[in-house]
Parts: sequence; C-alpha cells; structure tokens
Amino acid sequence: MRGTGPRASTHRVRSGIEGVRHARPATDTGVATDPRDGDREVLALVATPFTTVADAHRRLLALERLFVTREDRRAVFLSIYARVTELVGDAIDRGTFEDGEWVARYLVAFANLYRQALYDYETGDLDALSDPWQLAFEAAARGDCLVVQDAMLGINAHINYDLAFALHEAGVATNRRRKYADHCTVNEILRCLVDEAQDTLAADYDAPGITTVDESMGRLDEVLSIRTIREGRDSAWRNACALDSRWAVRRRLARWVTRVTATGAAHLLLSPNASSRVHGALREFEGRLGEAETTDDRVTED
Repeated sequence: MRGTGPRASTHRVRSGIEGVRHARPATDTGVATDPRDGDREVLALVATPFTTVADAHRRLLALERLFVTREDRRAVFLSIYARVTELVGDAIDRGTFEDGEWVARYLVAFANLYRQALYDYETGDLDALSDPWQLAFEAAARGDCLVVQDAMLGINAHINYDLAFALHEAGVATNRRRKYADHCTVNEILRCLVDEAQDTLAADYDAPGITTVDESMGRLDEVLSIRTIREGRDSAWRNACALDSRWAVRRRLARWVTRVTATGAAHLLLSPNASSRVHGALREFEGRLGEAETTDDRVTED
C-alpha cells in the first residue's frame, strides 16, 4: 500500500493526463443516445431519491442482492458501498460525529449520486452519465474484468468523481473546520473496512487470490489503499470548497479537475485489459491462487 506523498500526487497527475487524453470532444454533448426502458426491478429501487440514511442503505442492499442473484458484476462495488453506508449510519446513531445531521445529509447526497448514475445508465441516458461511471458500468456489463478492477472502478467513480459534488450539495461553507473533522472521521471508518472488504470480495466472488493480485497490479492497488482513499477524499474536499467559490473560473476548474482525474484513473484501472496475455494471467491468478495455497498447506502438513 502506498502513501499520499509524492507518489500519490504523481498518480493523480498521471490520472489527469489520461483523463485529458480520453476526454469527450468539447463540442460533444454526450457519447451516445441509447434510450431504453431499463430493468424494472432495478428502476424500482433507483427511480426515486433516497430520503434518509436508512432508506439509502436498505435500497443499496436490495440492489446488491438483486445483482448477486443475477451474477451482475455491478454487485461487486455494492458489496463494499452498502457496507460503508451501514457503518457510517451506525456511527451517526452513536453520536460519533460533531455534526451528525450534516454527515447524514452528506451520506444521502452521496448515495443519490450513485443512484442517479445507475438510473441514467439503465435508461440509456448516456448524455447525463459521467465518463467514470459509464466506464465502470460498461466494464461490469462485459464481465471481463478482475473482481478487484470492478471494485476499484466503482470506488474511483464514487470517491474521485461523485464525492466533491455530494459535499458541495450537503454544504461546506459554514463551520468548515468542524465539517472537515467529521469528513476525516469517515476516513477512520473506511480504514477499518479495507481488510474486511478484500476478504468479502475474495469469498463472495470466488476470487481467493484477490489480495495478492491487488498487490501484484502495482499502482492499481492504490485505490483500495486507505491512504490513497484518504488522499482522494481530501482532493474531493478541496474541489467541493472550490465549487463553493464566488469565482466562476474556480468553480469551472474544480469541475474539470474532478472529471478528468476520475476519468483518467478509470482508464488506468482498465489498462491491464489492453494485453490479453497479462489480463488472462491475472484472472487465472485471482481465481486459483487460493486453491494453490491450500494444496501447498496440505503438502506441508503431510
């Protein structure tokens, strides 16, 4: 796992460069139009805004279960995200935060951005869908990514793209230091969840080698690193503050930086897929490592 110093900053610069390289043309109002009715069961869960933390958690969990039943790889991200929503909600109930009401607004706004992205994708409104989410959902639909890639693509879109807008919607102008302290407290909750999340993905998605694959993929493991998540969340906080600026140019810059870095990071996460040989080897490693380790253990015991 890597830190938030020069290497993390270099990674964000690299993500930004990739985002610019893959950006939609300035004259393009969208990548495509593909209006469709969408899946009724999915739309029933995301057609209306979440109103409370409990409502968000209930529907996110229902979505996860629905996707798991259908072997829909969008379940991978939700296995982590529904749990995060539950744990932060529990912390609000325990009075962990200085301003629990604000954290609740922030959590619901955050969940609604995921809900809206999923709704836009289901209904084919790709003009409204951000690039990071489109890349994540399309990868899940293809089903050809590693489990850790599916997880990281969702985490990237939600933290590196959605979070700044969720914070801005919840409001960061007043009592900013207190709100930032609560924002950082969420980091501690996430820190406690990282190992659990990796174990969950390994067990639930038949990927026993996921931890070692994560380590073997070099910079790709940063998205599951709490230090990198913290750095991304700090960046989102700065962009949220910029979105609150009275200067239009600063607001536009914050939106642009948020979009290109999240889009670039998504393309970097997908980069191993460019080589069928590398990607195939990693997929085999992710799914079979646990079996090999079990065999080695038996040999040792004998």
